[in-house]
Amino acid sequence: MECNKQRNLERCNCSYSPCARKGICCECISYHLKMRQLPACCFPDDAERTYDRSFEHFARLVNEKRV
Repeated sequence: MECNKQRNLERCNCSYSPCARKGICCECISYHLKMRQLPACCFPDDAERTYDRSFEHFARLVNEKRV
């Protein structure tokens, strides 16, 4: 399967500039799941900028109906 990195970058809201996985969604998801996290694209921009990508943070946002 060919990676659509350029197209993925257009939608990527990750604010961590030096991230080597930006636009390479399969690597990003794998990386974050290993740490019990979700990638930036699962969060609204203001929540993503906190860098708290934990499952627990996501669940709080769901409860607040922000996701």
